[in-house]
Amino acid sequence: MTEEKDETNINSRSLDDTLTAPVLDRSAVDPVYQAKAHVLNNAIQQIGMGRYQWELFILVGFGWASDNMWPVITSLILSPVALEFNQPKAPLLSLAQNIGLLGGAIFWGFGCDIFGRRLAFNATLGITAAFGLIAAGSPNFAAIGCFAAFWSFGVGGNLPVDSAVFLEFLPGSHQYLLTILSIFWALAQLLATLVAWPLLGYHTCSETDLDPCTRSRNFGWRWFMITMGGFAMICFFLRFIVFTLYESPKYLMGKGKDAAAVAVVHKVAQKNGKTSALSVADLEVHDEDGQQGVDTAAALKRKLEKVDLTHVRALFRTKKLAYSTTLIMCIWAFIGLAFPLYNAFIPYTLASRGAEFGDGSTYLTYRNSLIIAVLGIPGALAGGALVELPLLGRKGALALSTILTGVFLFASTTAKNSNDLLGWNCAFNFCSNVMYAVLYAYTPEIFPTKDRGTGNALTASANRIFGIMAPIVAMYANLKTAAPVYVSGALFLGAGALTCALPFESRGKASL
Repeated sequence: MTEEKDETNINSRSLDDTLTAPVLDRSAVDPVYQAKAHVLNNAIQQIGMGRYQWELFILVGFGWASDNMWPVITSLILSPVALEFNQPKAPLLSLAQNIGLLGGAIFWGFGCDIFGRRLAFNATLGITAAFGLIAAGSPNFAAIGCFAAFWSFGVGGNLPVDSAVFLEFLPGSHQYLLTILSIFWALAQLLATLVAWPLLGYHTCSETDLDPCTRSRNFGWRWFMITMGGFAMICFFLRFIVFTLYESPKYLMGKGKDAAAVAVVHKVAQKNGKTSALSVADLEVHDEDGQQGVDTAAALKRKLEKVDLTHVRALFRTKKLAYSTTLIMCIWAFIGLAFPLYNAFIPYTLASRGAEFGDGSTYLTYRNSLIIAVLGIPGALAGGALVELPLLGRKGALALSTILTGVFLFASTTAKNSNDLLGWNCAFNFCSNVMYAVLYAYTPEIFPTKDRGTGNALTASANRIFGIMAPIVAMYANLKTAAPVYVSGALFLGAGALTCALPFESRGKASL
């Protein structure tokens, strides 16, 4: 690859000479779009990492945080909401949330290619904040369930939209930052539990209370929703008002607006204190090979290509690749059911088990939730380190962390008091955060580039669909027994065993 010695002036002659991937097969869908996207990728790479990308890194981190924080919020309010509204089937709240997450992932994932990244990037946090605040006034269980589905509709779009926005402005040399974003995921759980401790710990009905749980005695969860909804609104304000997000150059190019796409590249370069010699001609030169689709239908067609059967078949074209694709889908599915089956009900479990141990106070429940959340931060960092160890690699780190997650779940059933239960849950959270950090890095690496979108779509769909099953299983397995814990632990062990059978190790190797 030819590198530019003068970092402040980017020579246009190297725009095509420094492409980091081979030219795509002309038989591929929309080759003109693919060729132009390649030119834009290279232009961003030559501009390099600068102020614009670092600011975007923080704002995208808000989306990563939201993806974990709001499911944690649902788990934290589950017990007080069930007590106030006298709802015996409390997991229905998690079911409403998971349906919203699936709907949001589908709508925003497809929508951001139709109406633009910028609108979706801002709207997802705005919707989450608005319905989070509204939920504080819920008069009954049905209302809070509906609002949970609506705020989750916004949350569900964060990862597909934010990852697209970030990657389309990110130089290839810094794509490892997508993995580093997992630290926001862990910090979000810590923040939610830190806020919950004083609000829910002192202003919430307890499992051991003999008096009826009235709204006035149980107002803590409403203050909690107002606080977290307010935090989400601040994040939305920073995204929408303070930071100027340029529309994705690839999106503009895909709509036939080559000049606008080039203008955005120049704006990014200017904000980074550099210049770019990219011109409209560098893009239009590829029009001689065909006419690029520029209308909404063409944009939708490109998005639907991700689930086109041709690309699905490509992931199964050899026995080894079919074996790998099937296994990684099963792993995501198993974890999609196992993780929310236990993690979404940790505060509920702490409260109910604590009542059995004679120390189920709300203060202790939410204090312990906070301690458990703290362990997620070193877990996320450890995941980033373990994947580079020669003796472990991606597969070893993923298998070890997944199996240990299941082992610690089984061990938690032996707890004789709240301190025992706290210790096992801390170990569980540490290992599960290691697991997710590795899983998010490993999965896209084992799919060929041209079929990576399809592979990611298949694994994400398996994860979300099985996630919807989690609250249903929880209701019929009875959260006050160890049955959901055994089911979750067994699924983690199964996922770990499947990981050992994966045929590809991606450590130290370039993705195809």
